[in-house]
Amino acid sequence: MWRSKKHNVVSRSSVEAKFILIAFGICELLWMKIVLEDLRIKWDELLRLYCDNKSAIGIAPNPMQHDTTKHVEVDRHFIKEKLDNGLICTPYVPTGGQLADIFTKGVQNPSFRSILDKLG
Repeated sequence: MWRSKKHNVVSRSSVEAKFILIAFGICELLWMKIVLEDLRIKWDELLRLYCDNKSAIGIAPNPMQHDTTKHVEVDRHFIKEKLDNGLICTPYVPTGGQLADIFTKGVQNPSFRSILDKLG
């Protein structure tokens, strides 16, 4: 997501923080799809939400109850529903491939140059 917002949930781990962001990201993607439909642009492909945390990606489709993530259970069900309906997919992207990092954190020079080249 390209904005910051104070969240009303305190996460206990980076996995939970990413998991909450995945839920917010899906909401943003669904909103963008509605905007495109209003502009009469049809998007039939899967909506892709890239994430650099394999644990967060693996929590939603797993039907087992996770004791460490029970306070984000609503988000887990929301994400699982969208995955099951075939609306979205959450492919893994390594941390080095996260282009948004150039805008959100201090990136060392070699990584900075590589990301800058990818952005054009």
